[in-house]
Amino acid sequence: MIGDKENVIEIIRRAFGENAYPGDNFLQGSLEGCEPYEEVGPFKGRSAWSSIEPGFLDAHAGALSFFSQAGFRFFLPAYLIADLHGQLKTADPLFHLTQGFSDITVEAPLKDRVFLLRTGKSEFVNPQRYGAMTFCDYARYRLSVFAREEAYAIVAYLKYKRDCASSVFIKDGIDAALESYWIQRAETAPARESLNQHLTEKAEFLAATLDSKEEP
Repeated sequence: MIGDKENVIEIIRRAFGENAYPGDNFLQGSLEGCEPYEEVGPFKGRSAWSSIEPGFLDAHAGALSFFSQAGFRFFLPAYLIADLHGQLKTADPLFHLTQGFSDITVEAPLKDRVFLLRTGKSEFVNPQRYGAMTFCDYARYRLSVFAREEAYAIVAYLKYKRDCASSVFIKDGIDAALESYWIQRAETAPARESLNQHLTEKAEFLAATLDSKEEP
């Protein structure tokens, strides 16, 4: 039964347990300013995500925004499990898995005009730097790092969080993310076996290339 918390935790452990540590030099995504380094830097050398203390995760809640995709994929399960145990006060992995899949519009009356301030999936990230990319485009790109088994575990987490949500607003946001991205991702993303096979074939090709160069 997916709805059982301990079962969801076990699904997460199985899905992410074999992932290799990306390496110290490949954890940080953003290089703008000092905050990304301050948030992500402390994760260097933490090659076993399952042993990271919830207090450490909470102290570096901002890392979820600044991880590279490899760093995000590797450390996310630690945040998910801590969240399911109710051990996070600041870090919010749910936000990072659902942001960008629904729109929120707020009216801001100023002088004789009512401005519509929109955030969410159809809002542009920053047209001067990223052109027509919306937050939905960015979310789909960033979250495409997860293999099929990992996406299935994330779906289990999201459904559990939805069932426990205290407000309709949170439930609607989770449902939007599930319906527009995660359920399909869990069904169609490349499986872990495909990733492993790809790495094996690339290694074999490289080895064969090196051998051919050494032949007289």
